[in-house]
Amino acid sequence: MYSDSELDAAVAEGAISADSAAALRAFVVRHRATPPADEEQFRLLTGFNDIFVSIAMVLLLVALGWLASQTSPLAGAAALVAASWGLAEFFTRRRRMALPSILLLGSFAGGLFVCGLVLAKIVLDAVAPAAGETMGISGGAAIAVLGTWLHWRRFRVPITVAAGAIAAVAAVLAALIALVPALGDRWLVLLFAAGLALFALAMRWDMSDPTRSTRRADVAFWLHLAAAPLIVHPVFALLGLLDGQADIARAGLAIGLYVLLAAVALVVDRRALLVSSLVYVLYAISTLVRAAGAVDAGFALTALVVGSGLLLLSAFWRSARQAVLRVVPQGVRARMPAG
Repeated sequence: MYSDSELDAAVAEGAISADSAAALRAFVVRHRATPPADEEQFRLLTGFNDIFVSIAMVLLLVALGWLASQTSPLAGAAALVAASWGLAEFFTRRRRMALPSILLLGSFAGGLFVCGLVLAKIVLDAVAPAAGETMGISGGAAIAVLGTWLHWRRFRVPITVAAGAIAAVAAVLAALIALVPALGDRWLVLLFAAGLALFALAMRWDMSDPTRSTRRADVAFWLHLAAAPLIVHPVFALLGLLDGQADIARAGLAIGLYVLLAAVALVVDRRALLVSSLVYVLYAISTLVRAAGAVDAGFALTALVVGSGLLLLSAFWRSARQAVLRVVPQGVRARMPAG
């Protein structure tokens, strides 16, 4: 079986024409029971060799980072950055292995952030000692943004855009809180705004590939996965579900919000919002079950209700999506994946 990224690579190297690749994709779409857009595909494994290579890679990177860090934290992080880039030249650029590529991107971005954090602290201690640790975090995240952009230009790993976007969010939010300390009390609102910005970016990538037949759909998948917790966590935290303030009214509101998120997920044909808010709605429904007197079987009943609901939604996803799309304005519906 050939992946979309491998077809793109074949077109880029002239092995097949772009028209032939498009015709092959159209043929596969016509002969599948479910369109690729509804399946929300993304590639994590190309074979068991991905797992084998990933285990060896983690051992190598951990050992290399630890040994280099005996000299200094900066040396350990720099060793991770250099090794991750070097390994990506073979396992990502040449072998196109999915899971190792994701792990290498993670170690590269993490090592780069630590490098940036250490360097920013050195500079700030010399130039502006009063700037504080928060500004150092912003500087480190900004360097990670630059590094992930270069990584994307070289390797085109779909998750790279999401990693860079998260680093950009960290850089901007840390800088804002450092410059205006009062914003620290409104960090949930800032997170929510950042989540909406990432969601908008994800939709931009999604709408550029409504059939979800190219790498752009994979980029959008990871962006949705990054945006979802930033949107969901602040909303449910402001309801008091995370600090023991849950009651029947708030639990009912949380369930209503989950239904709204389900409607949004159906419209955009992405399940990340549902997964990210699952823990919160489980807690909310268990609160209602306990209030009804079923204390002992509270969690089991909650899991039964939520699990059954999600399985039914999965089984009838296309039908439910078509029903929701009927009430969506035509201008919006035309830009969504076909239902």
